[in-house]
Amino acid sequence: MRDDYVRAAQLVIDDPNILVNVISRRVKQLRRGNRPLVESLEKLSAEDTALREVIERKISFELGPVETQRP
Repeated sequence: MRDDYVRAAQLVIDDPNILVNVISRRVKQLRRGNRPLVESLEKLSAEDTALREVIERKISFELGPVETQRP
């Protein structure tokens, strides 16, 4: 993964745990054959492609409801 892409993606999704989850899910989709949402003149890895999609705000995330534990 390119460090500059990681830093730029962290500006879009500032929570590192959420960023890792978003990128890993998108990488799985790309490896299964889904088309990239960004174009590149260079050959990018699935990880770098997913990071570029976050940077260019082509993919986003939504947090589900927080479940509370009952005592």
